Amino acid sequence: MATTRRGRPTRAEAAQLDQTVREAAVATFLECGYDGATMEAIATAAGITKRSLYARYADKRSIFAEVIPWALSRYEAADPVDAPNDDDVEAALLAVAREALKRATDPANVRLTRIAMSESARFPEFGVTADSMMWSGRQRAVVDVLRRGQAKGVVQVDDIELAAEQFLAMVELLPGRLADFGIYRSKRREERHLRHAVALFLRGAMPR
Repeated sequence: MATTRRGRPTRAEAAQLDQTVREAAVATFLECGYDGATMEAIATAAGITKRSLYARYADKRSIFAEVIPWALSRYEAADPVDAPNDDDVEAALLAVAREALKRATDPANVRLTRIAMSESARFPEFGVTADSMMWSGRQRAVVDVLRRGQAKGVVQVDDIELAAEQFLAMVELLPGRLADFGIYRSKRREERHLRHAVALFLRGAMPR
């Protein structure tokens, strides 16, 4: 009986295998931590041989340095935060704030952020990734809302991008830090937090 020799994988197959390896590596690091994860465990989770894994990555460090920022950026890109097309600046900021808070306290995102932070001393390049990506989508949405408000004369700030960063800090930082410790507040309490943050921010951003 004749056998068919399998040729090189197609581009689509190779891309799918790369994604499978990345997802397996992320899952292994989240389960075992950086120190507990091994090349063998990652290869087993991906369904490939250690030899195949080493053909892609020189060592565990190179895998971690690639897949954690990849996972964080994929999470950001999968569900972008868009500025609502709403003439009411307060309502638009509340909508962005709700999405931002949802993102900051999502358990999957919290786990990824936690492991990136815990290994930041060994991976200083993560600081560049965090600075460029951490709030980028949400910040753009807030900037869009503030620019529309400024054009209508209901918002007056000297530095819109800085104001957007400070708004997100008011909304996300405390709930996100609590989530790092497994503490999640009730929806009613978080909604009160959001509304107070938006009202306080707008009080300082309104023309005088």
